[in-house]
Amino acid sequence: MTQTTPETVSERLLIATEKLLADKGIRSTTMQQVAELAGVSRAWLYRHYPDKQAMIGATIVRLNEAFWNDARIELDSIPDFAGQLTAGVRIGRGAYDDPGALLLRLRTSEPEEFAACAGAGVAGLIPALALFWRPYVDAAATRGEIDPAHDLGEVAEWIARVEISLGTAPGDAIDPDDAAQVRRHIDRYVMPGLRTPPAP
Repeated sequence: MTQTTPETVSERLLIATEKLLADKGIRSTTMQQVAELAGVSRAWLYRHYPDKQAMIGATIVRLNEAFWNDARIELDSIPDFAGQLTAGVRIGRGAYDDPGALLLRLRTSEPEEFAACAGAGVAGLIPALALFWRPYVDAAATRGEIDPAHDLGEVAEWIARVEISLGTAPGDAIDPDDAAQVRRHIDRYVMPGLRTPPAP
C-alpha cells in the first residue's frame, strides 16, 4: 500500500480549496468542507495550514503560479530580457483583468476577505515568482545582459519585486498598462542596474 506523501496531501487540499472558492466564495468556504472534499482529516489539514486565511492564501499563490506557467510560452518567444520584463508586467496585470478569472471574481466580490487571505499567502509569492524568473535571469546573464558579478538568485528575487511593484502599484510617472512607458522605465533603470557590477 502506497502512503500519501505530505506534498500530495497539500496539493489535494489546494485543489479542493480552489473548487470550493469557485463554487462558494471565500466567506462560505470552511476548513471542514476542504478536508472533506480533499478526503483527509481535519488534523491533516491543520498540519499543512494553521487557519483558513493561510489555506486560501496558499491557493491564491497557486492560482497565480498556474497563470505564470501558462505565460512561459509567450516569454520564451521574446529574445531579450528587457522585452521579457515588459511583457511580464502586462501578463501579470492580465491575471486580474480577465472577467472570468476566479482571482478577479474573489477580489471584486469579497475584497476585504481577499486582501486578508492574499496577505497570508504573499509570504510565498516572492519566492515563487523569483523561482519563475530565475531561468530568464540565468539566460540573460549568459547573453551578457547581466554583469557576471551579480548573485543571480538575488537578481531573480529583485526582479520578482520589481514586477509586482510595476504590475500592482500605479504611480504618476509610469502607466503600467502602457507597454512603451514600462519598457522605457526598464531600459532606463532596471537594465543599467543589472549591467553594472554590484556595489562592494
